[in-house]
Amino acid sequence: MEFFIDGGDQPAFIAYPITQVFLLFILLLLISIELIISAIENVMFQTLSSEAQQRYLNAETKPMISFKWLRNLYLRLLGHDQKRPEEAIELDHNYDGIRELDNNLPPWWVYMFYATMLFGVVYLVRFHLIHDYDQTQEFEQELAQAQIDIENYKKTAKNLVDVNTVSLLTDASDLKAGKTIFENNCVACHMTDGGGGIGPNLTDTHWILGGGIKKVFETISEGGRDGKGMIAWKQSLKPLEMAQVASYVIGMQGQTPANPKAAEGDILWPEELPSLEKAKE
Repeated sequence: MEFFIDGGDQPAFIAYPITQVFLLFILLLLISIELIISAIENVMFQTLSSEAQQRYLNAETKPMISFKWLRNLYLRLLGHDQKRPEEAIELDHNYDGIRELDNNLPPWWVYMFYATMLFGVVYLVRFHLIHDYDQTQEFEQELAQAQIDIENYKKTAKNLVDVNTVSLLTDASDLKAGKTIFENNCVACHMTDGGGGIGPNLTDTHWILGGGIKKVFETISEGGRDGKGMIAWKQSLKPLEMAQVASYVIGMQGQTPANPKAAEGDILWPEELPSLEKAKE
């Protein structure tokens, strides 16, 4: 089911709860089949004679495959000696019926003891004589690798983007989500077509706080100019949502609104126009 159903970042049975019903049905079906087979087997067993029933039970208890070599190995590792009866190794110690036997240590225990001695010698040479590395170096190496792994994860985890890692989103689904966010939160100040009202015109190449996906993302996240800019949206929108609406806003470049507001700001932004055309496509 996991192979044929794409659940995204979640297992399929969590992403699609209906699959849990299917799994439950399969489980109940298997239990029902097992109960039916068991009932049929019991009815047929009762129809057999006493001798046939005994032969059937003997055949059921007999293992299909005999791993004699495995059993012999198991007994050897336990140190089991069938040639020496307990009376030969019994000590003259008896405590309220509890006897003491003079058994050798089990071979598996002895082998593990030798292995720990060998490990101790290797550890002594490596870390105390050669000084391969110490715990501090190991911790610093693992910490550095963890930082690299975190940064690599952030590059693919859209909800963990920030002003330093955000990039222009061009997928149709992201731009559609950005449009919805814009229409629900931004049209009061920027108009539906981005022509501007209380807020500045978003369709020209002039930007008060700087253009580009990183600057637009930062403006949405942290807010505009003190006292007269828009509020900070980082408490209301998730990082992915801010990246989506920022990409949608950038996609408004070059459009012709119905009543465009005069350009504000003296920061021109022509360098990202080619990428904007790709985003529109």
